[in-house]
Amino acid sequence: MNAIPRRIVTGIKDGKSVIIEDQRVQNAVEHFPGLIISDVWNTQKTPASLDIETRIPNTGFPQTPKNGTYFRYVVVPPDKDLGVEWKENEPHPLMHQTPTLDYIIILSGELYLIMEEGETLLKPGDIVIQRGTNHAWSNRSDEPCIQLAVLIDADDQG
Repeated sequence: MNAIPRRIVTGIKDGKSVIIEDQRVQNAVEHFPGLIISDVWNTQKTPASLDIETRIPNTGFPQTPKNGTYFRYVVVPPDKDLGVEWKENEPHPLMHQTPTLDYIIILSGELYLIMEEGETLLKPGDIVIQRGTNHAWSNRSDEPCIQLAVLIDADDQG
């Protein structure tokens, strides 16, 4: 399993800023071969509470709390390692939709963002603003892709 980065949590003690936690992320889960997800942090409401952490189980497809957020670290393996077979002109088997506004940053590797109509290749430094649309990810390279994602509960009523 890939090494998940450190998680550093700050807080206030005796009126001064302090580091409360400094360790490797402990809740990394491999949902499919090579697909590693760690839900690093979440909030349960907006505005967010600065002094409460509710640990949540990692899920393959996020379940962002109502009025809350998720902060995810995701390693997407090459499609061939994941065992995903996708035939052209058919929906991608991992196509999904979440009722969230997502800020996604590609840290390393490359990944295709697949929509119902069209796709684009993402490379390190690329940023995706995912607005509650049906989508899938496809890693057609030989190396894993690492992305960070912040998912924010959204009002899909427009």
